[in-house]
Amino acid sequence: MMEATFKDFYDTLVENLETYTGEYESFIDYGPVLFKVLCDLLNQDIDRSLKLPICGAIAYYVTPEDVIPEQIYGPYGYIDDIYLSSYVLKMVASHHGYEFIERISSPDIEEIILECESKSLEILKDDEIKMILDYIGL
Repeated sequence: MMEATFKDFYDTLVENLETYTGEYESFIDYGPVLFKVLCDLLNQDIDRSLKLPICGAIAYYVTPEDVIPEQIYGPYGYIDDIYLSSYVLKMVASHHGYEFIERISSPDIEEIILECESKSLEILKDDEIKMILDYIGL
């Protein structure tokens, strides 16, 4: 009897992005890292006010009809997800510090978050940013 194996969303995300070699590769490749950090934060003792934005950012990755849909734009469609992740992770850092996030991820997570935010802000238009934040109620 063959046993069914299931991939979690993180593995699917890695698969979707590992072969991307486009213009935004330098930071789109961080999408899975940010997703994993958000998920891992839910297992930490964090300020209650942060749990809903974290869950919203996680859910945004799997939402098919977000502001820049992956089904239409491919890996480019993760730019809005990455922006939202960096936005929410900066919220966490403002409450708990980057050292708190580093304990569950990597020592260079602050640099990754700031790079992802900066690069995505170079691409996203103001109305798109507003739509992304409105989408999850921020």
